[in-house]
Amino acid sequence: MTISNHLEDFAGKPVVTFDSTKTQPNANEIIAIRSSWGDETPWMEQFEALLANPNVSAITGLVVGAWGEEMYESAEIENVVSALVAAAPKLPNLTALFIGDITYEECEISWIQQGNLGPLFEAYPNLTHFGARGGENLTLGKITLPALSYIVIEAGGLDRSVVHDLIQSELPSLEHFEIYIGTDNYGRTTTIEDLSPLLTNNPFPKLRYLGLRNAEIANDIATTIVNAPILSQVEVLDLSLGTLTDLGGQALLNAPAILKLKRLDLHHHFMSTEMMAALEALPIPVDVSEQEDDDDDWTFVAVGE
Repeated sequence: MTISNHLEDFAGKPVVTFDSTKTQPNANEIIAIRSSWGDETPWMEQFEALLANPNVSAITGLVVGAWGEEMYESAEIENVVSALVAAAPKLPNLTALFIGDITYEECEISWIQQGNLGPLFEAYPNLTHFGARGGENLTLGKITLPALSYIVIEAGGLDRSVVHDLIQSELPSLEHFEIYIGTDNYGRTTTIEDLSPLLTNNPFPKLRYLGLRNAEIANDIATTIVNAPILSQVEVLDLSLGTLTDLGGQALLNAPAILKLKRLDLHHHFMSTEMMAALEALPIPVDVSEQEDDDDDWTFVAVGE
């Protein structure tokens, strides 16, 4: 599971944890700054040390890890965002940014207190890759980034306002759109109706990967997307980590447009063995691993709390 470990790579480059005594910023690595339980140096002090490095302008990517010991109680992320915005002149080559590379051992995903990340998009207009983990109090606003090709938002429950902001954003170069929709037990208000403008009026002309993952409404998505125009455009459809059952599986199996995909990812699901076999028999790569047991009619997303 992605939230079990820190990012090892992002934007096609390895992620290295910052050490002020060893790390030399360069264009070939993504720098991660983390400050969690037991760390002697606060996140802000580490960031200041990074900015003081004479090679700081070479940095092309930055990962914000844990920024304190009480990420579930306070909105310290606002201070992090302000520091990142102020540092923009020293990071002229930054094109990749991930906010919240926090494992469940540091803070459960549904406890992470995010905030308004909108100012980051104005401070770093050349971003090509952006990611965030944690949906609590998350605000993006309408994003206008001409070069952004990759976005991922991971949450145990995603508020519809975030989805609305994403769909209304101006991202003409976007190829990879990935969201963790989650469950209403942990804040999900997103419905299939909220996704409809994306599926029907795809605002991203270059989109190739569509990930509507970790969704409590996986069956709704599957039965709707098979008749949606976006399915004829994307090459990879990722409905993994959710609560897909034979109802959604059958809809996908019956859809001719599915055969145009280069890959269909459905891992972590509640489909029967027979449905799995039928989907695997399709003439495209289909991942139906991680079959879950729904004998008690209880389904669950892979990433909730």
